[in-house]
Amino acid sequence: MSKPTLTPPARVTLRRELGRWDLTAIGVNQVIGGALFAQPSLYAASVGAWSPWMVAATGFASLLIALSFAEVSSRFDATGGPYLYMRAAFGRFAAFEMGWMLWFTRAASWAAVINVLATSLAFYAPVLGSGWARSGFIALVITTLAAINIRGIRQSSLVLNTLTIGKLVPLAAFVAIGILFIDPARLSPQGVPTMTELSATGLLLIFAFGGYEVVPVPAGEARDPRRAVPFALVMTIAIVTLLMTLVQVVALGTFPGLAASKTPLADASLLFMGASGAILLTIGAVFSTTGNNMGQALSGSRNLYALAEQGDLPPVFAWIHPRFRTPVNAIVFTSAIALVLAVSGRYSDLALVSAISRLLVYVGTCAAMLRLRSPQFVSSVVPATFVVPFGPVIPSAAIVIALAILAGARREQLVAGAIALVVGAILYAIAVRGRPSAAQAPALSGGER
Repeated sequence: MSKPTLTPPARVTLRRELGRWDLTAIGVNQVIGGALFAQPSLYAASVGAWSPWMVAATGFASLLIALSFAEVSSRFDATGGPYLYMRAAFGRFAAFEMGWMLWFTRAASWAAVINVLATSLAFYAPVLGSGWARSGFIALVITTLAAINIRGIRQSSLVLNTLTIGKLVPLAAFVAIGILFIDPARLSPQGVPTMTELSATGLLLIFAFGGYEVVPVPAGEARDPRRAVPFALVMTIAIVTLLMTLVQVVALGTFPGLAASKTPLADASLLFMGASGAILLTIGAVFSTTGNNMGQALSGSRNLYALAEQGDLPPVFAWIHPRFRTPVNAIVFTSAIALVLAVSGRYSDLALVSAISRLLVYVGTCAAMLRLRSPQFVSSVVPATFVVPFGPVIPSAAIVIALAILAGARREQLVAGAIALVVGAILYAIAVRGRPSAAQAPALSGGER
């Protein structure tokens, strides 16, 4: 009598629920944060009527980088984004540094943005301005977003989509109504900006456009990610470039005091929409910061999950809930770190790292795109479903743009970035001590995982 064959239980995997527009919503949420509601005055103060042109030009420069992301992302279908690209192209250590910086800056950025949300609401509810009420509010928001993330990727996506609509509707109304009240004379450039003015504005804008680099991170939860992620990257840049340019045109063309305003969109809308317009834009800012928080929660936890899944962190962070199919431990840990940073007030110091981290992601991903095109990788990576034209021209131009921005970084930003990289190197040595070299095959797979 033969013994029955025991079938091992199926491995629990992430649930693939995200479509191309869900990924686009993630990208739009991360790019359109508080900066769009607060920085038009800074652009106007620096370069005046040239500012809409600067916004459009920065959008084009960002598109070059996003196209490079799009090609390399079309080779992968797993969670991790730039971390996986660096792992495939340049090895485990470079990838760990990239993944560590991605996760760390997401947690620090989450802490910073949630404080912006609390400050915005404190204008109407002063009790949220300080003390236990502020800390309690921050803890409530972070806990709520963590719970939604744990419950499932579909629930997270629905909330993100709703918040995206909530921030885009007020901005669309601002543009549609405000364009009728524009004074064309205010849009006529007077003189040519200096290189110092152009450089300062360019640095502000390139970081205002940042955030789309998180789009590939949850690819392991997307349907047909090798096509959906490139689509979402390009659409994100197209949408935000159009919107940010039109917002700058309307703000500049309707509001004489734009350069000196601390709340430029609310103040501009007050002129042509009245008090209801100012309230509408304030609501939009709240939706914007809340949506950005949700995106930080989702992408930050998936960065941590990817590091553990590939064997670069303890496997406890890669555990997937059998019912919800979400990386629960990674979500809880990332949320806890963000909460500690948010209530302690140390996020402002750590935010310096985000500038360097973003540039490293841009340069590393564009370099990975070029390297994975080389003949030595033909047999180890799947073919790209999205190919950038003109050979190495676009990714090379994108690298030059990112390095030019890096050259303009402040000394304290460079020091903070260097410290973060050193800390990452120490963590890497601890994480991989006594561990096998970790197979790379899952990260390079082009099929369903």
